[in-house]
Amino acid sequence: MSGKPHDLACRLAGQAEAVCRHYLSAGHREGRYWLVGDVRNTPGRSLFVRLDESPKGPAGKWTDASTSEHGDLLDVIRLSCGLVDFTDVADEARSFLSLSHEAPEASPKHRAPPAPSGSREAARRLFAMARPIAGTVVETYLRNRGITALPGTGNLRFHPCCYYRPDEHSPTETWPAMIAAVTDLDGHLTGAHRTWLDPSGNGKAPIATPRRAMGQLLGHAVRFGMARDILAAGEGIETMLSLRGALPRLPMAAALSSAHLSALLFGPDLRRLYVARDDDPAGDAAQAILIERAMGAGIEAITLSPTLGDFNDDLRHLGIIALRAAVRVQIAPEDVTRFMIA
Repeated sequence: MSGKPHDLACRLAGQAEAVCRHYLSAGHREGRYWLVGDVRNTPGRSLFVRLDESPKGPAGKWTDASTSEHGDLLDVIRLSCGLVDFTDVADEARSFLSLSHEAPEASPKHRAPPAPSGSREAARRLFAMARPIAGTVVETYLRNRGITALPGTGNLRFHPCCYYRPDEHSPTETWPAMIAAVTDLDGHLTGAHRTWLDPSGNGKAPIATPRRAMGQLLGHAVRFGMARDILAAGEGIETMLSLRGALPRLPMAAALSSAHLSALLFGPDLRRLYVARDDDPAGDAAQAILIERAMGAGIEAITLSPTLGDFNDDLRHLGIIALRAAVRVQIAPEDVTRFMIA
């Protein structure tokens, strides 16, 4: 079965409407065309895909009236899924067409070599493919979790069709995802964290493991603001974004797990560390290790405890006013004015 671009494009064109319904699900059919906002599946009417062959041209060809971009259905797959190499595009097309996967042809010399799965480079490429969260399912998901203070979240991005594979024996699926950049103390990307989401934004995707990380994570974190002398650190992204609603000026770090929280690296100028505790045994153990390490480095360590299970639970069930009041009495008095007053 040929994997040449022309052959795959022709086969996709024979199922043009099915391709559009799958990869451009935010659009709809109108006459002989599929209308959508753009090739990255934004709602709207700017891009139109020809669904049937006609004197005006073959099926599968598309044009974006606002940008003058144009292409075929392979381009739809490439851009909507954020793929880089044709090998990956062809695999995705064959998967959609239920064709057998073939050995890939030799890559041209100018094509970047594939990044090892789960590597730092793979994380960098994934984050580069994603786009800002404004107006996306990620923003909807966070707002549904009570998180509405979103300035300074440029290290969170949206990927409309992020690959998910339950295990090595299962077929690959695609789901929208929140992509978070994991960075070191200097702000350099070392990894990425994926949270697959329900397309409605109402919670995570209905899959076995909706959270996975890739790249180099140990000691690093998803950061909101660059810390110098004072930092708040905890496990989850949603937990730290919730706490940030109460302390909008305080730099924060989400280490992504209890094990990684206990191993978080300290900056050379750090003098006070707030540890956002999760109310569970793993959270207590991570807190104890991190505080012991901080004190050993001459850093004052203060625990911030939620009223419920974590600070996102507090935000959703008790509200931002109660969360601010509970946090205010736990932080150092001099930090109230510095970090709490927006």
